[in-house]
Amino acid sequence: MLRAMTAEPQPATALRPRPGPQEGARPGGRAAGVAMMLGSGLSNQTGAAVAALAFPVVGPAGVVAVRQWVAGAVLLAVGRPRMRTFTRAQWWPVLGLAAVFAVMNLSLYTAIGRIGLGLAVTLEFLGPLAVALAATRRRTDLACALAAAAAVVVLTRPRPAADYAGIALALLAAVCWACYILLGRTVGRRLPGVQGPAAAAVSGLAYVPVGAVVLAHRPPTAAALGYAVTAGVLSSAVPFLSDLLTLRRVPARLFGTFMSVNPVLAALVGTAVLDQRLGPYEWAAIAVIVTANAVVVTRR
Repeated sequence: MLRAMTAEPQPATALRPRPGPQEGARPGGRAAGVAMMLGSGLSNQTGAAVAALAFPVVGPAGVVAVRQWVAGAVLLAVGRPRMRTFTRAQWWPVLGLAAVFAVMNLSLYTAIGRIGLGLAVTLEFLGPLAVALAATRRRTDLACALAAAAAVVVLTRPRPAADYAGIALALLAAVCWACYILLGRTVGRRLPGVQGPAAAAVSGLAYVPVGAVVLAHRPPTAAALGYAVTAGVLSSAVPFLSDLLTLRRVPARLFGTFMSVNPVLAALVGTAVLDQRLGPYEWAAIAVIVTANAVVVTRR
């Protein structure tokens, strides 16, 4: 996202092995870890807002293409995967992850252009929430699911100005994020270290022809190209590297809970950078979804 998190799920959160008891929290490092998580979230959402500034010139597809190229270069440089040694059993989840990553970013960025940053990221967060709820039968988690469903109804309630295509694209990004998490677990088991997310950067190769066609028909200005590159750095490179360092300082549960504030950060950044103001009902719905996600993650 969106890592992934825009509010795309971050590669480090989905693919890096969970910290063991010996590395759950470094003494004295939790405050630094919280500061890094906040910085990572703000960087991610600011990158998405900056990307939206380039939409009028190159469109979401052009921005995503440039972002994928930047992210691919960073991930390959950091992970340095030995792809020649990958077996077939290792390649199929990596390629699936790359495809999901590409579709997730394109659907999320297109949704941002249609319904705004805050609402798009909030709907996308239904993906990890659904994964967390899938294997539970507890009453508290069921209540959280019902509360989140009610909040979605508020966010997507029928009205003349509702953009149902944008809502559908945000929900598609949520489905992709759920698939990203599930595939990420498989990659994390079959590939050591950070080779999985680095190899998934091959999704950038798929955007070479896409980006070439889009940018040929919609030649970018220097400003638009700068926005797209900045989005790649702020929404991919910075969060990825920050998350690797953060997970050495804070427990995985705290990390997962803190990620729940990303829809709030997205709404605030959308207001400050893009002047996308939300009404009281939208803010209340975002608060409900964030709370539900935090409760489920904490209990699990």
